[in-house]
Formats: sequence, C-alpha cells, structure tokens
Amino acid sequence: MDDKNMAVNLRNDDLSEETKTLISSLPSDKDSTGINVCKYQGCWYTHHFLQAVLNFQKNFKPQDTNIIVASFPKCGTTWLKALTFSLVHRSKHPSHDHHHPLLSNNPHVLVPYLKMNLYYYSEKPDLTKFSSSPRLFSTHMPSHTLQEVLKDSTCKVVFEETFESFCKGVNFFGPFWDQVLSYWRRSLEDPNHVLFMRFEEMKAEPHEQIKRLAEFLDSPFTKEEEENGLVDEIIDLCSLRNLSSLEINKTGKLCEGRDNKTFFRKGEVGDWKNYLTPEMENKIDMIIQEKLQNSGLKF
Repeated sequence: MDDKNMAVNLRNDDLSEETKTLISSLPSDKDSTGINVCKYQGCWYTHHFLQAVLNFQKNFKPQDTNIIVASFPKCGTTWLKALTFSLVHRSKHPSHDHHHPLLSNNPHVLVPYLKMNLYYYSEKPDLTKFSSSPRLFSTHMPSHTLQEVLKDSTCKVVFEETFESFCKGVNFFGPFWDQVLSYWRRSLEDPNHVLFMRFEEMKAEPHEQIKRLAEFLDSPFTKEEEENGLVDEIIDLCSLRNLSSLEINKTGKLCEGRDNKTFFRKGEVGDWKNYLTPEMENKIDMIIQEKLQNSGLKF
C-alpha cells in the first residue's frame, strides 16, 4: 500500500470534527492523481495526512537529543536515514557487524516518519519503544510546521534536497520550493540545529559530506576511526547499491504493506533529464530563477 492508498483507505469518519472544520476553511485542490488535498501552513496535504500533522503538533514532546531527518519525498531520504542511523549508533552497531540492523531492516523502519508511521494512526502514539538515545525520526513537513513544536528544544534537524517536483506545486508536502527555502533559511538562522545537505554534493564528495553530517550530529569521527577506514565502511554499508541488494529490501514490506524495493531507484545525479523535454527544462529554469531570487541558494 503506497502513501496515496493510505490516504484513500481511511474514511472521512476517521477525521476529528476539529479537522473537518479546519479543512472547510482551507484552500483545496486535487493532486495529479485526483486525490483531494488542502493547503495548511503553506503546504499541501491529503485530509488524513493533515490530521496526522495536527496530531503531531498537538501531542509530540521533543527530547533535546532527538534527531529528525527532514526531506521532500523522493529526495534521497532512504540513503540519508541509513547514514544517520549508522553514524549515531556506530559504537553499538559497528558497520562491519554481520548483525547490523540495516542488514535486516529497511531504513524507514529504523528511522520512522513522525507523521506517516506514528501520528497517522494514533493521536498519541506510544513512543516508549524509541527509548535509546538519540531518538531518530523523519518527516516531510516544512520547517515552519516542525518548528512550532521544536521551538523550545535543542534537537537537531537534517534536511536534504534535490531537483524534483511539479511546476504547479499542488502535490504532497509541496510546493517543493517553499519547503526547500524554509529549511535553507532555517539552516542559516540556526546552523547548530539545522543542517542543509545537497544530494548532489553527497554523491560528488561523500567523505567530506558524511564527516560534516557526523560533526553536526555530535558524533565526529576520531582520527583512529578515519585511519581504520570507518568512513569508507559506512559509505559502503549505506550505499544504494548495497541496500537495494539486501533480501529485506528486495522482498520485504513495511507494516502498512508498501514494498521496500519501491524506495530504491537509480540514485543518480541528473537522472531527471531523462524525463524532461527541453521545454520542461526551460520552464523549471524560470521557476528556479523566480523562486530562489535573493535567497542565496543556488543549483
């Protein structure tokens, strides 16, 4: 079951009266597949995803050691989750361990979505099973929606972006550019707690970017670890080539029924060019120029 089917299979009866009232006051539209979406705090959600966001905003109690991996859908999230888990838990789970959790669990199980995996199904999910510190979570919510809950917390947020979206912007968790800019600006305002990473840079210079991520997570590599090749070990363990070849990711499913293999694509920089016509490229170039003007963020 994919994210869209998750939204369709829940009935309107599952929405609270408060949420129904809110939806009636929000801008509404349909996404490219015909599913009803509404715009809340500048972001498009299905009605049931909005319910999950509201549940999260009302009930999530952050811990200062929490780490949240934030991204736009299909923007290298799986890879970043695997890297984050491996970095912060490398003392407990060495990358050469034959029983490493990544060898038997999909990264989305080890770093669950706050909205889709937790607050989607319960107003107050049981978080006691995430007792190990730091707790790792993930989200597709924009920065300003997240910060309402995290404003008094010192937990860290890692955001990754890449070049994919719909020009119109009426898609899940979109508009894409608004979300990217929300995390970009937040990373400039509070660099100790928000790290902005680019997929292209992670592919081009993995050693430097992973060391940068480790330092941000307060888990810097020691000189001995670097000399013993631990950076390379983690890169190999978390590579899309390795993760996609594991049996758990070839045949396994998440709890809601989604095939693990759907999270693994080519993982190549510039693959979008194979799907766009020159006219589409020109249109997106114009959007880039307009949306990122004076932001300091460049592609």
